[in-house]
Amino acid sequence: MSTLSIGICGAGLGGLAAAIALRKAGHRVEVFERTAKFNRVGADINLTPNAVFALDKLGVGQFLRHSAARPTFRISRDGLTGEETSRLPMSAAAEEKYGAPQLTIHRADLLQALQDQLPEGCIHLGARVEKVEPGATDATIHFADGSQKTFDLVIGADGIHSPTRTALWGQDDPEFTGLVSYRGVFPRERVEGMADIDAFTKWWGTSKDKQIVVFPLTLGREIFVFATTPQDDWTEEGWTLPGDIDALRSAYADFHPEARKILDACDEVTASALFVREPMERWAKGRVTLLGDAAHPMVPFMAQGACMAIEDAVVLARALTDAADVDAALAAYEAERKPRTARIQESSLANEWLKKGSNADWVYAYDAWSVPLS
Repeated sequence: MSTLSIGICGAGLGGLAAAIALRKAGHRVEVFERTAKFNRVGADINLTPNAVFALDKLGVGQFLRHSAARPTFRISRDGLTGEETSRLPMSAAAEEKYGAPQLTIHRADLLQALQDQLPEGCIHLGARVEKVEPGATDATIHFADGSQKTFDLVIGADGIHSPTRTALWGQDDPEFTGLVSYRGVFPRERVEGMADIDAFTKWWGTSKDKQIVVFPLTLGREIFVFATTPQDDWTEEGWTLPGDIDALRSAYADFHPEARKILDACDEVTASALFVREPMERWAKGRVTLLGDAAHPMVPFMAQGACMAIEDAVVLARALTDAADVDAALAAYEAERKPRTARIQESSLANEWLKKGSNADWVYAYDAWSVPLS
């Protein structure tokens, strides 16, 4: 396929990964991000082997290996009794089996690594997308300041509240799951000596509205915690709002002492609601398509949201290289990605994955760089 001009709405992990992959394929790419500057917001990104393998060929693998933590195991434990119900070897064992390890890293560090692969001027900050207009042979991005720009192809990588998705398919508000998530980070020294502190461990409650996930960050110097509680509704704006650490500890008062010790180590937590959508019938319209959370938002119970966006980016770039024309490429991209992302959306919401079993091959062994495209 000849060189295309491509506009990407959103400079998150999926948008930046797509920009790198598409530039490597020879296309001209511009990325538009509504925030005026990149801030060190958020905390964790859990990159399972399928995502790390994809990122290796985007040129950031060595950086990740030198700055991320490598969980030793993927463990499930009963939240009340502490009984271990599943243990999956990771680190070197995962690298041998899948071609890449599991890596856990601060989101801002991964974003910086991806930004460093792009030339100056490729990313436009403070560029708020108001709407996207698809056409048969091109697509136009309309910005909030009244300007507009036309490309051969536009990609909406602009998150769960995607204006690109709304422009294509109309208003479709995501559904609140009834769960609020809490995230915190604390120094490793506070739980030094605790068994398997270098592992990715999930503590399962008796109901699906309670779980604690803990794993290392920053080469193991910090520990990240994720937990959920039920809530009737959610009206707050933002996804890094201050959370009530005392209320969170109280909600887990019946959990195993080791699980409670993890929450006790947190000085503060952020809170955000968990939203979800049903899998979409179509992603593309004309010369516009979707990627990542804009296409398939999912709850984080399989830790695959960012991983799916990275896989999307690679497969889309490959499709645009291999297909005879753009329409055929977008069809091949959807045909490959929709079944996988829908299955992971549904499995994440069911929240049973690896609770007792220990075979993760259908998720971790996926190779976005070589999977056949129809």
